[in-house]
Amino acid sequence: MVRGGASRGLAMSGQIGREVSVRPSTSWIDVSLPISNAMVHWPSDPPVRIERTRDLESGDSSSLSTIVMGSHTGTHMDAPSHFIRTGAGIDSMPLDTTIGRARVIEITDRESIKPDELSGHHIRRGERVLFRTRNSEHGWTNERFIEDFVFVSLEAARFLAGRGVRLVGVDYLSVGGYKRDGPEVHRTLLEAGVWITEGLDLSNVSQGRYDLICLPLRLANGDGAPARAVLRPARGANQTEGRKHQKEEGEVRSRA
Repeated sequence: MVRGGASRGLAMSGQIGREVSVRPSTSWIDVSLPISNAMVHWPSDPPVRIERTRDLESGDSSSLSTIVMGSHTGTHMDAPSHFIRTGAGIDSMPLDTTIGRARVIEITDRESIKPDELSGHHIRRGERVLFRTRNSEHGWTNERFIEDFVFVSLEAARFLAGRGVRLVGVDYLSVGGYKRDGPEVHRTLLEAGVWITEGLDLSNVSQGRYDLICLPLRLANGDGAPARAVLRPARGANQTEGRKHQKEEGEVRSRA
């Protein structure tokens, strides 16, 4: 898979496996997954199938591909209608939901995201929060689905909904667990007006504040849609946050 901040072109398996080299960006970090035939997907979702139906190298006048995939493939967004019968479709999402300042929060719990850990981050109303967990260490290098990924616990979903955050982003394919509280976590967030981004590749991103652009495909009444997501370190914000953490660690040592 193509990794991290350098946008190195579209890498597809099979007939269209040629890679295009592009000069890496010096500011924006691509945190979306390249879509390919071999990519990991939710077990009950359809796998990606990309086939070239016309090809310049075969003598055709142009190249053209057919793409078959689920609406929750790779890096994607969930609309309220994904779990709420009368919920809004992805095409009704306000654009400022996913354009603006965001915060990446490092989660140390290796099982799930819990309120006890979140409370120390002083999450505020209207924030866009993206969670970097152990999923980012190996999740996207494994083409097989990982069942024990770190997820948002139901208690944490209630915590975030109560804080009135605008957006929650996670670094695997679901905010809820594979075998635990999946639908309940989704409903808790979506019913509270919290939009969800799943499948972020945060392997090359550290904790801090960023400028975010994440735009899903405009599928009419869609229950979700694949999205391209990029982050750019907010000017001066991460340095300030680093000094804040150093101060907090110093205070903890002084009290010990």
